[in-house]
Amino acid sequence: MQEHSGAILAQPKESVSGSLRQVRIAYFIMIHHKPAVFKELFEKIYTRDQFYLIHIDRKAKAEITEEIQNYLVRFPNVYILESVNIVSGGFSMIQTELNAMEYLLNASVEWDYFINLSGEDSPLKSQQIIRQFLTVNKGRNYIFYYDQKFYRPDTLQRIQNHFTELTHKISSYVYRREFMKGVVPYIGGKWFMFTRETCVFLTNNKSVMDFEDYYLHTLLPAESFFQTVLMNTDFSDIIVNDDKRAVLEKTFFSRDVYTDQFIESLKAGNHLFIRKMGSQPHQNLISYIENTYLLPLTEVNEIERELKKHDRQNN
Repeated sequence: MQEHSGAILAQPKESVSGSLRQVRIAYFIMIHHKPAVFKELFEKIYTRDQFYLIHIDRKAKAEITEEIQNYLVRFPNVYILESVNIVSGGFSMIQTELNAMEYLLNASVEWDYFINLSGEDSPLKSQQIIRQFLTVNKGRNYIFYYDQKFYRPDTLQRIQNHFTELTHKISSYVYRREFMKGVVPYIGGKWFMFTRETCVFLTNNKSVMDFEDYYLHTLLPAESFFQTVLMNTDFSDIIVNDDKRAVLEKTFFSRDVYTDQFIESLKAGNHLFIRKMGSQPHQNLISYIENTYLLPLTEVNEIERELKKHDRQNN
């Protein structure tokens, strides 16, 4: 389905002084536990001129919900989204993110990027550095994607079968069905940075509803819905195949050699956030992040990296 989306590569606006106007970010943070870890994240990314929307899962304990709400009440540019029961593997996560985009679009016209985070994420760089990166690269979307049929055929049953999301789980009753005609399925990760124009498209364009109707009954759509929608429209031209997240696996908690390797990968990349920092990572990693938090990003040729990644996937 190659429908014209109206996607235009936005040109960064200049300020009165002639320099680029720094973008503003609308953060959407999803929480269900560990309020102390969330507060640490929030304090690192908070500025008075940006926007923050928080979703507390309906399954969260009442005392956690109350603690977070009481903590956030002092911040005027923070909003709380109506709680949804997010079912693991279901469409409810996608629906919550679409609701968040619509909420923030209505809340203000003054933000440029939508970034989704979990309550256990953490920034690797200061807001000044992250905003400068997005200012220079304004008009690009960041999300991981792969051609699902070619690179991940083992996952095709997620979209070729009809699944039903129940109140707390996915139904065990499934049946086969035809995939969307004329659409190439993609798969990737749950985390992204989207332009405001992209969020307008995702929440207001009627063609997106066809994808919603189909992916409502797929398994783990949070890893494929946005990739498939955007890669089958004009937005494919402005996607960078990178979500700017470093992922901290459990193995890094126990062995020095894994931590050293992980730090080397951070040095070689230009990640903006790190996933799953709420599980007591190695002190060497904590020290490295603290020591490099205010240092400029590593220069990475994203086009060259894309070509190398494509070559590796084809070999």
